[in-house]
Amino acid sequence: MKFNKKLENINTYEAGKPIELVVRNFGISPKDIVKLASNENPYGCSPKVQNAVAKMVPNMALYPDDSMLKLKNALIKKYAIGDENLIIGSGSDQVIEFIIHAKADETSKILMNSVTFAMYEIYARHVGAEIIRTASQEHNLDEFYELYKKENPDIIFLCTPNNPTGDAIDVREMTAFLEKIDDDTLVVIDCAYMEYGAYKDARKKVVPGELLKKFENVVYLGTFSKAYGLGGMRVGYGISRQNIIEELYKLRPPFNITTLSLEAASVALEDEEFVNNCIALNFEEMKRYEEFANEKKIVIINSYTNFVTLCLNSTQKSTELSDALLRKGMIVRDLSGYGMNAIRVTVGTKEQNSRFFELASVLL
Repeated sequence: MKFNKKLENINTYEAGKPIELVVRNFGISPKDIVKLASNENPYGCSPKVQNAVAKMVPNMALYPDDSMLKLKNALIKKYAIGDENLIIGSGSDQVIEFIIHAKADETSKILMNSVTFAMYEIYARHVGAEIIRTASQEHNLDEFYELYKKENPDIIFLCTPNNPTGDAIDVREMTAFLEKIDDDTLVVIDCAYMEYGAYKDARKKVVPGELLKKFENVVYLGTFSKAYGLGGMRVGYGISRQNIIEELYKLRPPFNITTLSLEAASVALEDEEFVNNCIALNFEEMKRYEEFANEKKIVIINSYTNFVTLCLNSTQKSTELSDALLRKGMIVRDLSGYGMNAIRVTVGTKEQNSRFFELASVLL
C-alpha cells in the first residue's frame, strides 16, 4: 500500500511514558511510580474546575458549543483582544498544525531553534517544507536574524520559555528582532510556559495584545496544559491579526474542543489564585534542583518553566540514567533525541522531588 511520500522522513513524536506502561513493563505498583516527564502541573487543576466539569457530565451526549463563546469571552477579557483575534485548538499543537498548513508547502523554509519543541519539525515535514535551525542550544536572536537574511523563511518559530531547555527571551530583544522582519514572514511565538516565565521575570513577559498593536505578522500561542493543570483536556489557543485568524479557521474542523474541555478551561481562568499558588510552589521546589545540580557538579539550565534540564558530564549517559530511573518507577525525559546528553525533569511536589533526589543521587 502506498502512502504520502512526505511521511517517509517523519519520526513519530514520542510523548512521555504513561504510568500504565511502567506498571505493565516493570510490575511496579502505580502508587510507587512518579511521573516527572511531561511538564504537567503536579498539583492538578483548580477544585472549581473539577466541580464544574462534574456538573457538565450529563451533557456529554450533545455536541459542544462550536462558537466556544464562554471560553472565548474569558480569553478576550484576559488579554484585551477581540473575538476576531482568537482561535481555539485541541492543544496549542493543533494551532501549530493549522499555521504550517496555512502558510507553508514544499517550497517553503521554516526557521527554528536548534533545540526546541519537536512538533514544529514534524508538522513542517507534513507539507515538505525545508527546516532551518540555529546553531546555539538556547535562543540566540542574532543567529536567528542572520539565518533570516540568508534563507528568507516563510515561518519563524520562537519558543519562549523554550521546551525542552527552559530558557526564555527578553521581550525587548524580541521586539527589536520582530521590527526587522518583513510582514510576509509569519513569526510564531509559542508561549506554552509563559505563566511561569512571567512570574519569574517580568522582562520575559510577552503580552499578546501589545504584539497585535505593533506587528501584522505575529501569532501568539498559549495553552491550558501546563500552569492550569489541564493537560488531559487538550485546550490551546492562538492570538493574531484578523486576516491571519481567518486563514487558520479554514483548517479548523468542527467541534474540535469537547464540552468538558471548554468548561474546564473557562472555569480555570476564573481561579488565577490557584494557578499563581502552583507557580510559586514550583519555583520554591526548583531551588532544590539547583542545589542538587551544584552538589553533583552537573549543569542545570536556568529555567523559566515548570521543568529543569540537567546536562550530564561526559562520564554519564542520559539514556542510561533515564532508563535506570524508569526501572525504579521514576519517569523523566531523556533528551538524547534532541542531541543533548541531558534529562528533563518536571518540578513535582515536595514528595515527588525528594524521591527523584533519592534515586538520582545513587545513580549520579
